[in-house]
Amino acid sequence: MQADLLRYSCQLNLPGFNEEVQKKLLAAKVLIIGAGGLGCPAAQYLAATGIGTLAIADDDTISIGNLHRQILYTPAEVGKKKVLIATEKLQQQNPQINIVAIESRINSDNALDILKDFDIILDGTDNFETRYLINDACVLLNKPLVYGAIFQYEGQVAVWNLANEDGTRTPNYRDVFPEVDAAQIPNCAEGGVIPTLAGIIGCMQANEVIKYITGIGELLTGKILIFDAQTLQSRVIKIGNTSKTTITSIQATTNIPVISIAELKNKIGENIYNLIDVRTQEERMQFNIGGKHVPIVILPENLLSLETNKPIVFYCASGKRSAEAVKMIKKIKPTAEAYSLDGGMKSWMEEAYSIK
Repeated sequence: MQADLLRYSCQLNLPGFNEEVQKKLLAAKVLIIGAGGLGCPAAQYLAATGIGTLAIADDDTISIGNLHRQILYTPAEVGKKKVLIATEKLQQQNPQINIVAIESRINSDNALDILKDFDIILDGTDNFETRYLINDACVLLNKPLVYGAIFQYEGQVAVWNLANEDGTRTPNYRDVFPEVDAAQIPNCAEGGVIPTLAGIIGCMQANEVIKYITGIGELLTGKILIFDAQTLQSRVIKIGNTSKTTITSIQATTNIPVISIAELKNKIGENIYNLIDVRTQEERMQFNIGGKHVPIVILPENLLSLETNKPIVFYCASGKRSAEAVKMIKKIKPTAEAYSLDGGMKSWMEEAYSIK
């Protein structure tokens, strides 16, 4: 055995796994989008397995409230760029491979250019707009996509958009989820998630990447695996072998104006902004920073009555629902000046307790 393959000797002893298979991994180029709860475990195992070029794309910073599931980071690194810390540690984990940091949010302007150079894409994101964007880019580029999602105690895994022998492609994200009302579905910061679920689903995603590259095993194509962390039961739902969707272009990414916690705190006493809390009544009763209360579920029928004499700042738990609120009002009142509070009440509380 070659000296540079010694670290992989245990997997090389697997039935059907040999040096030629390992060389396929070393020649592979994999992109992980999102260095959070799913991206962290997936990246660690793919790096350890010997993926030759492993790139991670993320523009977010490390937050204390995410450390319970984003296991690459420490409290001392809060506020630093996730992708820089992650790639530095992964490179130390396996100096033999090429780790690439992409300090950008994937959007409609850069998606095709970034994704085109990779063999397979792993989606570790947590918002629907980006998931649809990544899916559509992969369809247009004929790239396989490994999907994962977690919420509370349930996770999902699937492999989208592989080539069939007859020239068609296997189902993609839009075949299963043709349209989602993102404003009505909370993310992990709002709805909660058990941390071990992120590790389980992230590792399953990494496993699908390894299976795809090596050709060993049966991929989760044409089906979706649903896992329940409370019962440790899983089920696989078959969704067909061929995509029924037609994707011809990428939808433009919505650029949401945001206001930082620091900026709002500095001006909140000056009556410059109209504050609107779009959370539930239960969330508002626990803690709020004032302003009008218009839950996101009833916001659409109240948009026309919102005062726009001053800039509006929508706020929620994490910034997700408030971003959707900005989209809503911009459709009705395009000239309205509206912002989403960046990071929401979660970030507000972290700053209040001087967590750095």
